[in-house]
Amino acid sequence: MSRLNRDQLVQLAKSEIKEISAGELKKRLDAGEDLTLVDVRERDEFVQGHLPDAVFIPRGFLELQIEQHQPDRDQPVVVYCAGGTRSALAARNLKEMGYKNVISMIGGFNGWKNAGLPFKVPTVLTKEQSIRYSRHTLLNDVGEAGQIKLLESKILLIGAGGLGSPAAMYLAAAGVGTIGIVDFDTVDVSNLQRQIIHGTKDVGRPKVDSATDRIHDMNPDVKVIGHREPITSANALNIIRQYDVVINGSDNFPTRYLVNDACHFLGKPLVDASIFMFEGQATVYQPADHAHGIEGGPCYRCLYPDPPPPGEVPSCSEAGVLGVLPGIVGSIQAIEAIKLIIGIGESLVGRLLMIDTLDMSFRTLKIGRNPDCPVCGDHPTVTELIDYEQFCGFPSHKEQAQEHELVPA
Repeated sequence: MSRLNRDQLVQLAKSEIKEISAGELKKRLDAGEDLTLVDVRERDEFVQGHLPDAVFIPRGFLELQIEQHQPDRDQPVVVYCAGGTRSALAARNLKEMGYKNVISMIGGFNGWKNAGLPFKVPTVLTKEQSIRYSRHTLLNDVGEAGQIKLLESKILLIGAGGLGSPAAMYLAAAGVGTIGIVDFDTVDVSNLQRQIIHGTKDVGRPKVDSATDRIHDMNPDVKVIGHREPITSANALNIIRQYDVVINGSDNFPTRYLVNDACHFLGKPLVDASIFMFEGQATVYQPADHAHGIEGGPCYRCLYPDPPPPGEVPSCSEAGVLGVLPGIVGSIQAIEAIKLIIGIGESLVGRLLMIDTLDMSFRTLKIGRNPDCPVCGDHPTVTELIDYEQFCGFPSHKEQAQEHELVPA
């Protein structure tokens, strides 16, 4: 068996594969050709710049990971390295795997860059972040790009109670960069049976402060913005417009309707849920955004057009709630928010997830947009925010705030 030196091996590889110049590749991309671009350099090279839309697979992992990114061996795959040598060897190996239309870019990234062609300098994870989020980045649907989306995202929690507690903790652990919390209540001993973000030492403290400390202890990457005030028609739009996704963890109807309306007006997705005794439900209300190809779905008012009369629906403080239940439902809310941020999976838009923990059944009901909905219907009648306390038999926000000593009596 003959022995080949380095140059002979590279020459042999180039004789067995197709090559393309940077200029020709740019023309094919501009023409809209569907090409899978694979950067086979090392990480320290990739982070200095790469071709737009290129997939990063270090040379040592190419054969192991290529099928995750392009399983169809008939589709064209263009590989590149720094100067065209490693990519030639990589292309030859892919050809041996059965890829019929694999091409190596002549001159590699240096040739592309020197030709003045556009490239992208990526945002990358730090060494500590790479370790912290390694179980995320191993997931093909998340990867480093998805994790960076989470770190750059902003999610607002309405309430730091039963639903907000697990949602906040899992969003923080997942690396959501900014978490806003709207809550003007203080921690009570009766909260500790289900509101796991707070502890005995926090009794009497504002929930916003308690939650902030716990989140920072869990993940210093996360910035917490506390809104220690009631959410009202006066401030809802200003607060919500700062965030990408809103999670509703409130336990009263005035807030539910107000947040729904504000999210619809601002075009913000709302991950909604509720709990009662042993049962819970969750869904996602996504306003239409035709400019970005989002059809949207129903809103809260499509299901419940008007607030219920005072006293018709008992609260958890009146009927009770199994302490574990909000942990399940709040975690589902966190998952839905993460899916929306990364852009993976199928969200609960247009579907209502029903949970009964007594028989541990999960049912999904299809829900549709109501053309007569007063907010998102064809002829909306609610076009500005309304405070609903008077309709639901609740004390006003000022009265609640006075009770919690947030404003002078």
